[in-house]
Amino acid sequence: MFGDFRSRLELTGIQASTVADRQKNVRAVISRHLDVETDFLTGSYARHTLISPLKQADVDIFVVLDASYHARGADAVLNLTRNALLKTYTTPKVSRNGQAITITFTDFLVDVVPAFYRKGGGYLIPAGGSGTFLSTDPRVHESYSSAQNSAHNGDLVPVVKMIKAWNRSINRHFRSFHLEVLAWQVFQGVSISNDWSAVRFFFDKAIPTIRQSVRDPAGYGTDVAYHINTQEQFAAAESRLGTALGRARRAEEYAQRGNMGSAIEQWRLLFGDYFPVS
Repeated sequence: MFGDFRSRLELTGIQASTVADRQKNVRAVISRHLDVETDFLTGSYARHTLISPLKQADVDIFVVLDASYHARGADAVLNLTRNALLKTYTTPKVSRNGQAITITFTDFLVDVVPAFYRKGGGYLIPAGGSGTFLSTDPRVHESYSSAQNSAHNGDLVPVVKMIKAWNRSINRHFRSFHLEVLAWQVFQGVSISNDWSAVRFFFDKAIPTIRQSVRDPAGYGTDVAYHINTQEQFAAAESRLGTALGRARRAEEYAQRGNMGSAIEQWRLLFGDYFPVS
């Protein structure tokens, strides 16, 4: 059943083909109107942790612009990127969204992040509406994710996808990347014997860390858990993780006693319709 669960989280061949074509077109549009040094895919799509359905997903494109644009400032760079996209995309909504420009297609979202090479390595991207730039390096994130997954014989990415499915079932209470980085930390040096115990282990170990800052693996000091920073938010996060842990534990206990119906019920409470009925 967990094998079926894994399959339900994957994009179909047609969906993957649609994403491939769409992102190529968006990158071509930007290159026609702006001076681009390079561009590449980032985010969960590049890290292979994107989950279905595609309609609820977003694909991230990193566009490294010519350094001459940097002097205009972060807000101007975002507006410049948006205006370039609007020259082609008139039907889908094209809007500023934090540090990205989001194109809202009918089937999924594409986030275009303008960036510049950073002296000393990495990249500079607009820091939302603050008018400043922040340092990051999504290529480090991708390499780190790949190395962690390889260290677990390919089993970590599927578990991360399951955690993301849970997050969707609770209306995306957590930032997706926050959960991924937590998973990298939680499973560091730990063997994954099976999906169900790994899921339970994650919730168990994540609870005591949720009040702590989570350092960006790219090494720039950014806290990827910045969206949880008040006592009320800490308590809400702990509550959701605690509820998930309780359901995972009960599901394992039911399964060990041979009560598969009750085990499935608990897993479906945890993961929603992603988890198969039988």
